[in-house]
Amino acid sequence: MEKTPRREMIGLEGKVLRDTLRRLHRRNAVENIRKLIMKTHPADLAYVFRSLSFVEQKDIFEILAQTDKVADFFSELDEQIMLDLVEGLTPQFMANVVTEMAYDDAADLLEALPMDVAMEIRTHMEVKDRYEVEELLKYDPDTAGGIMSPDFMYLDEDLTVEDAIAKVQKRSEEKEMVFYLYITHGEGQLAGVLSLRELLLHPMHRKLKNIMNTNVITVATDTPQDEVAHIVSQYNMLAVPVVDAAFNMVGIVTVDDVIDVLREEANEDFMQMAGAGRDQEILLKPLYKKILIRAPWLLASWLGGIGSMYIINSFQDALSKVLALASFIPIITGMGGNIATQSSTIIVRGLATGRVNLQQVFQVVVKETCVGVALGTFFGLLLGTIAFFSYADPVHLGFVVGFSVFVVMTMAATVGTLVPLLLKRLNIDAAVATGPFITTSVDVLGVGLFFFVAKTMLNL
Repeated sequence: MEKTPRREMIGLEGKVLRDTLRRLHRRNAVENIRKLIMKTHPADLAYVFRSLSFVEQKDIFEILAQTDKVADFFSELDEQIMLDLVEGLTPQFMANVVTEMAYDDAADLLEALPMDVAMEIRTHMEVKDRYEVEELLKYDPDTAGGIMSPDFMYLDEDLTVEDAIAKVQKRSEEKEMVFYLYITHGEGQLAGVLSLRELLLHPMHRKLKNIMNTNVITVATDTPQDEVAHIVSQYNMLAVPVVDAAFNMVGIVTVDDVIDVLREEANEDFMQMAGAGRDQEILLKPLYKKILIRAPWLLASWLGGIGSMYIINSFQDALSKVLALASFIPIITGMGGNIATQSSTIIVRGLATGRVNLQQVFQVVVKETCVGVALGTFFGLLLGTIAFFSYADPVHLGFVVGFSVFVVMTMAATVGTLVPLLLKRLNIDAAVATGPFITTSVDVLGVGLFFFVAKTMLNL
């Protein structure tokens, strides 16, 4: 009962912050804006920046850039807005900002910038910081190596509990996620893991190698980020260690990065399923880029419409004899498209979350087909009854319409299930199966099946 008021309160606070910034900007109250910035969390500032005009963003950022919050602000900011704001900033200033950021966030920022700009910024960075960031830039940004943080707490297995506690006290402020202590041996090879709580519960003289957990769940540097997210959520971990080919530990992926990955993957799937590309920041793109991103997806719908047009035209004689058939085309294609989208969306999310196994394709298809049969029967009887009482001629029109709905919905549920599974088998992103592609193909097949059934049963 308390959740709804809290969500409304957050939305109200955001609106108040945005309106306050705009009012202060109009009054050119620089000092008041600076004070407000210092009291506001960088994530909230980044959120509000989305709804400010470009001029407001630029002017307010000039004030924010003179505070110590600029690095945290960039870590939270949308990529496209960040790219607009950094234009005109000197490489030295950006190098100072990047140095203040966590290494993984700094690598993400440099990855987003044009190559020549990023190179110039790196030349102004300290050698140690530049080396750490460049190591991260070697990895694909969509892999564990690309999202990991090199700031993790590791301890040699021969240390005693007392020595380990002393090291944790000395170095914990520099490290990320010290709840897990990673135990290494040799030249940095991962040997085990120990939680901070477990460390404190053992006698001071015990060696770490005698109390550590050697069964460590790890990911490789080239593990796709969605798999990393699945592992972290599957085992309820706060962080997962990243190792190279020699099993040397090179970083950790923390739960906050995993949340970002899950949100990014979900947004991409949603955008693709809606037929709007996969760029999450499409709203911030220039007009011509929005058109270029969305046009190819709409082309699929256009081609499907052309196909449906030719199919309807080929049955023109049947349609002229029983004009009532035309009135049922929208509902039959609509029901087919909707159930196909439902089935494909369920399968796409099931594949993403691991609830759908490719080894059980037959069972999955049969279950969704049975859903199509059940729903097709129900809505077929319903629409057939309406057609029977609405149109006296021909007498069998109700049966034709009802049977068509049954056939089309069964077919659509099966197609909506099979296509994502086949794409996954071919290592193609299953999210592209939904949206225009499945609904368009189902519309074409649905129209064809409807007229084929009508022509056959009515002897047209």
